[in-house]
This record gives sequence, C-alpha cells and structure tokens, in this order.
Amino acid sequence: MQFRFCPQCGGELSGKEIGDEGEVPFCERCGRPWFSFSYPCVICLLHDGAGNYALIQQTYATKNFVCVAGVIHAGETAEQTALREIREETGLEAQELRYVGSWYYPKHDNLMLGYACRVERGEFRLSDNEVKSAGWFDENKAVELLSHGRIGVDLLKKWLEANK
Repeated sequence: MQFRFCPQCGGELSGKEIGDEGEVPFCERCGRPWFSFSYPCVICLLHDGAGNYALIQQTYATKNFVCVAGVIHAGETAEQTALREIREETGLEAQELRYVGSWYYPKHDNLMLGYACRVERGEFRLSDNEVKSAGWFDENKAVELLSHGRIGVDLLKKWLEANK
C-alpha cells in the first residue's frame, strides 16, 4: 500500500529523503514518514507426515486446488493465523508448524509467510463461506494440482527439498 495522505491527520504527503530508504511519503504536520507496506498473510502446506498433502478448492477465487491461506489479523502472530486458518477452512488441528519461507504475491500486494503444517488426517469440516472441497493427495498429485500457481508449488518444492 502506498500512502498519498497522512493516516493520522489526513494531510497530503510529500516526498522526503529518509536515510538509506530514499524518498518516502512524509507528513510535515505530524513530522513522520509513512512507509509503504504489503498485507501480511500466511500460506499453509498441510501434510500428514507420511507424504500426503491436504489441498482445498475455494468458493470465491480459482477452480484450482490451493493451500490454506489467510490474512494476518491485527494482534495475531503468523503462527496464530496459521492455526486459525487451518481450523476455519478445514476443521483440522495442526500438530506442528514449521516456517519454510516467504513470497511476495503482487496480484494482491501480499507478503505470504509459508508454513508446512503437520495435521492428523481426519474428516474435513469445511468452511461454508470459503471452501468448496478438500482432499488428500500424494506428493506427485499435489505438485500437479499446485502447478497452476507459483507460490503453492514453490512452498511444496522447498518443503520437499528441505526434507530429503
């Protein structure tokens, strides 16, 4: 997000050189810079620890299978968000979270923090609002299903490389 007006006073911002940051939107009235930012999110690769991966189909976005993902709410840590999103979207409980890496998603201006999340296989209890279907897939099928997008397949491949 790029600021044009001060979120505090509403005044128009002007560019000001700030150290190594270069020119940054600055409010002369409030005396502070307003750095641009991306919206922080999590993306969760759900696995059962035995080479199977749970993927979902969303009701509102793509027809493709994807990883569980969601925006970090104010006051939440990335780990709390991952646990909440897994529970909300699949009804499963994560047993273990491992940070894998981060990716920038320009389409929605998101910084996506990627986790591999071990969950116990059980019956999916899907979010009526967000998830159309879910399923368990072996490694090859998961790579195939995620190959339509860059971040999900990158997360899976990075996880696989780290665990060989």
